[in-house]
Amino acid sequence: MRRLLLLAVIALLLYTGFAIYAPTGPHSETFVEIPGGTGSAQIAALLRAHGVIWNRYVFDAMRLVRGGTLKAGEYRFDHPARMAEVYERLERGDVYTRALTIPEGANMFDIAQRVEAAQLGSEEAFLDAAKRNVVLISDLDPGAQNLEGYLFPDTYHFQRKTTPDQIISAMVKRFRQEAAGIHLTQNYHNVVTMASLVERETPIAGERPMIASVFSNRMSKGMPLMTDPTIIYANLLTGTYRGAIFQSDLGTDSPYNTYKHTGLPPGPICNPGIASLKAAMSPAQTQYLYFVAAGTDPSGHSRFAKTLEEHEQNVQAYRKAQHAAGER
Repeated sequence: MRRLLLLAVIALLLYTGFAIYAPTGPHSETFVEIPGGTGSAQIAALLRAHGVIWNRYVFDAMRLVRGGTLKAGEYRFDHPARMAEVYERLERGDVYTRALTIPEGANMFDIAQRVEAAQLGSEEAFLDAAKRNVVLISDLDPGAQNLEGYLFPDTYHFQRKTTPDQIISAMVKRFRQEAAGIHLTQNYHNVVTMASLVERETPIAGERPMIASVFSNRMSKGMPLMTDPTIIYANLLTGTYRGAIFQSDLGTDSPYNTYKHTGLPPGPICNPGIASLKAAMSPAQTQYLYFVAAGTDPSGHSRFAKTLEEHEQNVQAYRKAQHAAGER
């Protein structure tokens, strides 16, 4: 009898050791969703049902011995692993996420494309959420028609089942954190709108206060801003953008047409980063009224001018540089 009992104990120990140390699990991609509030016994059952572990009871026993807190979320398994490794992943909360990188100056249409490319939802669903969730910034910008400008550019990590509403909420939350960090606490609409224009005009951070000064100086004199990115945005809103600006676009009646209307456009045209927000808050003190943007100049920097005559000379210099660059 004792011998049988000893054999049974040995067999149990061998089985337990095998269950703990022998790699097991799927050879192809398998996802296991652990809802919040799930107990360890239920977690063990879920893992066993998906073939991630050998035995649910051994896993539950490991929980009693090792302690710790197993985190909820979605986990991805794609190769056999020891039970201890699986346990450690759940204890760390090593949930599966997809990276979503939003560059500075991306507009909501650009972001929607990136969301779809990351398989986090369709472009249409994201754009709908960007309009429908405008209440998220009602205290910052009461007249906003959508969340353009407040979807802060950064790299985010979202779980597969994250909804467009949740994605947008995270981006607006990040905007609030970053705005507070630079002491942006009022006049959000004008600052963010100005910053969005600056962001789209130059990739050079050091030039942004200068670009902001040109726009501020033009507005103080009642001059139209005449900035091409607003024309592009007007066409994006109506679905008529053709990949370039045509002469006919400059005559459209859109309130975003800064060739036709003075002052800032009705709202941001992209989502600016910190450098552009700071530039909009504190433009450089200059007398410049014109510039040729760095983004189109082969010299790699913007050309600023106080008078139209100087500006025309800069335009000619820009065209010569373009021509020379084309010949190389």
